Amino acid sequence: MCLDPGDYLQRGTGSSAVTGSSEDLHRLDLAVLVPKTAMPETGSWSPRRLQSFTLLLLTLRLQPSLSYSLKNCTISHPDNELADIAVDCSARQLNSVPDDIPRQLHLNDNYITELHGCVFQNLNDLKVLNVRRNLMWTFGDSFKVGLEKLEFLDMSDNFVLSLENGDFKSLKSLRYLDVQSTKITRVHNKAFVALSNLVSLSVSLPSEINNVFRGLRSLQNLTIHLDSPAGYKGPRPNYSKTFSNLYSLKNFIIICTDFHAGFPFYIPINLFQSMKNLEHFTAENFFVEPPDIYMFDYTPRLKSLNIRQTDLSDLNPLLFEPIPNLEALDLSYNKLNSLDFLAQANLSRLTWLRLSHNDLTVINETVLRLLPALTYLDMEDNYLTCDCSNSGFQQWLQTSNQTQVVNAYQYTCTYPMSENGNKFMDFDIQSCWMDTSFFCYICSTCVIMLTLLTSFTYHFLRWQLAYAYYLFLAFLYDSRKRKAAPYRYDAFISYNVHDEAWVLTEMLPVLEGEQGWRLCLHHRDFQPGKPIIENITEAIYSSRKTICVISQRYLESDWCSREIQMASFRLFDEKKDVLILVFLEELPAQKLSPYYRMRKLVKRQTYLSWSQAGQHPGLFWQNVCRALETGDSPTDHTQLLTGPQDTIHDF
Repeated sequence: MCLDPGDYLQRGTGSSAVTGSSEDLHRLDLAVLVPKTAMPETGSWSPRRLQSFTLLLLTLRLQPSLSYSLKNCTISHPDNELADIAVDCSARQLNSVPDDIPRQLHLNDNYITELHGCVFQNLNDLKVLNVRRNLMWTFGDSFKVGLEKLEFLDMSDNFVLSLENGDFKSLKSLRYLDVQSTKITRVHNKAFVALSNLVSLSVSLPSEINNVFRGLRSLQNLTIHLDSPAGYKGPRPNYSKTFSNLYSLKNFIIICTDFHAGFPFYIPINLFQSMKNLEHFTAENFFVEPPDIYMFDYTPRLKSLNIRQTDLSDLNPLLFEPIPNLEALDLSYNKLNSLDFLAQANLSRLTWLRLSHNDLTVINETVLRLLPALTYLDMEDNYLTCDCSNSGFQQWLQTSNQTQVVNAYQYTCTYPMSENGNKFMDFDIQSCWMDTSFFCYICSTCVIMLTLLTSFTYHFLRWQLAYAYYLFLAFLYDSRKRKAAPYRYDAFISYNVHDEAWVLTEMLPVLEGEQGWRLCLHHRDFQPGKPIIENITEAIYSSRKTICVISQRYLESDWCSREIQMASFRLFDEKKDVLILVFLEELPAQKLSPYYRMRKLVKRQTYLSWSQAGQHPGLFWQNVCRALETGDSPTDHTQLLTGPQDTIHDF
């Protein structure tokens, strides 16, 4: 027989009646059921100050409009009469749902196996319902009728196998729903279609997702637990359409709960195309490789990014280019071996960074200095190297006043093996640093000395260095030509371009035309396109003799100076009479001062003077011919025709 709950009141053991006013009543423990007629008729009592009481078996009227018949539950009534009354029946070993529930009901951690169809049909004022961690395998039609004001529903960690179309049809006011469970194998694509006011959803989905979030335009927080069965080959082509209408989404968490062996094989880059308001994204064991660099092109407002349990050893810094407002970044458990990507990521607003449980060995502190807003850093459980390559990082840990580094003094060394297990901060880095001031002193001293030496050399020894340079080139050429073919020319004519008229009108007709000598001239016999210095060297070593036509302009020409220097080296190197000096004009001794070797040549080698030929040009050309006919021995020559002694020598 069912009794009216208003006909009974529970009383404490040993009490026959409740008398007096109950205005100050805060806690009431009743164990024996008594008829309502036992209540005192005199006076009235009000439970407005009642905060909590425990009942073994009760039917208690707190307000005219609310009655409760609960067993072993705790009821909380706030001081504010307008606040919600909460009934906590959690962990009470209940097998069914109690009757007459107020606005909040907590039935978590019990043994409820099923919900009957009409169990909640009269609870029109219930706002919070928690039935998580029960043995529930079905909830039938319990959410198709009633509970029109329910805002919070937690059904996680039960044994429900599927979520079907219309299962939550009557929950039009629901804002929070948690149906996460490892047992769910099927979710109908219209399971949540009636929840137009839903703001937060946590759900377990099988790997085959088929647009289950349609109609959830108000959804702001979404947590997905993916379960990929053995042998799964990847998502369907329309995988991205599942998330195509989540325009209000701000927080998105997606977790793959199993070892997915490559799931998903393909994650479309337009996965976030509709999530332009997304601010927080977490992906755990979801990506198999670094995300595509265009993955976050549609989420410019992203502030927090967490990617865990992914191989990010080849992370491209361009991934962060579309999200410059990023403030928090978690890349733990990702096999990272370098932080170089942060140098190019341009994360100027990043304040929170977690890089724990990676493969980092050497940390470039310069990268950390490029994060001006960083205030929190977690790098625990990496394979740090304790040598000078990490000295900068250790110094940064000691001197950084802005960034809080979690458990920095607990970091341990992994390499080298001699330091394995030692504290990273105990590694002595003094031997890794050189006195900077001393180093600067040495560098500046070297620069000053080099500048002085260069200036001195240029001012006093530039001719000697130039001469040595061309001697060296001649030596190299001579080494290559020692076994070459016989001479191609009888003489190479070295002259200045201003004296070319004399060479062409006076010398060439006589020596080539009348006497038949083979002469080598610049304009005629040099190979086009070949470097000039190589042409000069080849001409000198391809001729038996070198005739230098010396004038004032000849001495002022750099190229003429190089030619005579090269010829002089051949003379001194081969110890052969290969040089003939022809002076077109009288030159004072001081004009030859830069050419000290020429002065020696004038004293002991063949030289001729055109200015002294006077009215006897024939005799001059005969002497030139005799000079060309002489052998290679230095003793074969004679002084043929010279100028005044005080003009050429007597230094």
